[in-house]
Amino acid sequence: QVQLVESGGGLVQAGGSLRLSCAASGRTFSIYTMGWFRQAPGKEREFVAAINWSDGRTYGADSVKGRFTISRDSAKSTMYLQMDSLKPEDTAVYSCASRSRYSDYEYWGQGTQVTVSS
Repeated sequence: QVQLVESGGGLVQAGGSLRLSCAASGRTFSIYTMGWFRQAPGKEREFVAAINWSDGRTYGADSVKGRFTISRDSAKSTMYLQMDSLKPEDTAVYSCASRSRYSDYEYWGQGTQVTVSS
């Protein structure tokens, strides 16, 4: 199994920045991709960004391109999400997840709240 723990959420004004972290432990050698997802109240969970653990290739939702940057530190088994130019519509619980090469996202963190005030 893989254990994931997020940190870094909080309250920020529109236009501000936050950096989320997701620390992985356990069978980290099995991780192929890690991703960030978010869920706002009354809405379905949506994909935000992902990164391939081996080569660092990244993927991002159109809604966050140019504002959010995903990265990883393999030595620390930690993934980051740098969020800039935050908007009130970015308010959500942000969760990280991991998948092996031949599976869907199967391990999830507990989530961290991000609130952007206008």
